[in-house]
Amino acid sequence: MNSTTVSLPPRVRRRRRIALAVVGLVAAVIVAFAVQQSLAAASATVPPGQSTATGEAMPNGAIDGSVVAPSEADGVIRDGDQPTVFDVDRVAVSKLDPALLAALQRAATDAADSGVTFLVNSGWRSPVLQDRMLQDAIAHYGSEAEAARWVASSTTSAHVSGDAVDLGPLPTLDWLAQHGAGYGLCQIYANESWHYELRPDAVTQGCPQMYDDPTEDPRMHR
Repeated sequence: MNSTTVSLPPRVRRRRRIALAVVGLVAAVIVAFAVQQSLAAASATVPPGQSTATGEAMPNGAIDGSVVAPSEADGVIRDGDQPTVFDVDRVAVSKLDPALLAALQRAATDAADSGVTFLVNSGWRSPVLQDRMLQDAIAHYGSEAEAARWVASSTTSAHVSGDAVDLGPLPTLDWLAQHGAGYGLCQIYANESWHYELRPDAVTQGCPQMYDDPTEDPRMHR
């Protein structure tokens, strides 16, 4: 028995392709966001008395090879206690670059009209916190090379300088993907949908092309 192939109208085929692309994007964002959350959670919890690999004193004052857990004063933000970009009583927010913070607050004010809230999952970080996150990433991924795709060193991180912020939840990331450039807010790395920095020229010229991951960023090799 001969079978007949039914050709779908072009409009239906386009809609299916768009639907599949949207599903793939949402899945990628969920996975990437889960990775970022797991690293942030790991950096916020250090068991008392845990030893460093080298047994050396840590920069935050720990001695005898013990690690003092990074605290809120280092920029730690614990899961379930994320501030908004207006909560300047939190150092993770208040120590962001003033121009970046102003742009975030302008965007958040406008996004609120659509019921979107900008939550800060990670903002400014102390060198102590950044180094701890890097060590956690190395342990998690099994190598420094793979960890470098997700976490920078304390000497190169834009979080330590206050020039980067990790945002959520997913509706916020979707809103920023559509409107962020109008405020100079740009996603910098294709593998980190939550990581935003200020690029003032984006207001008129659009955001620059994203790096695949931080290892392609020249700032990470200075």
